[in-house]
Amino acid sequence: MDSKPAGTRQLKVAREIQRDLAEIIRGKGMTFFAGAMVTVSEVRISPDLSVAKVYVSIFPSEKQSEVMGILSDCGRSLRGELGHMIGKQLRIVPELVFYLDTSLDYAEHIEELLKK
Repeated sequence: MDSKPAGTRQLKVAREIQRDLAEIIRGKGMTFFAGAMVTVSEVRISPDLSVAKVYVSIFPSEKQSEVMGILSDCGRSLRGELGHMIGKQLRIVPELVFYLDTSLDYAEHIEELLKK
């Protein structure tokens, strides 16, 4: 993405996608994601609203690769469900690309270092 700041519409759409995707993922439950808790921590959307970068944090962190695989496998169906929720507001439902949000792991690592 560009380094210029996102527009108001971009931010509103990103927040709506984050809220709706979190609801969809919560509805699937932890069993769908191999017993891991999945949280949508951030969504960044391209200026033309065609691609949404979805950052997820996964707990416990041992299941990260397994859950990322599940997310990429079911990305199309998640996009379809998202389309039903936001289809009235957007002409095109953005392509979903999932990324692992490692900020929690980083914070945990810093906390461990501070304890030493």
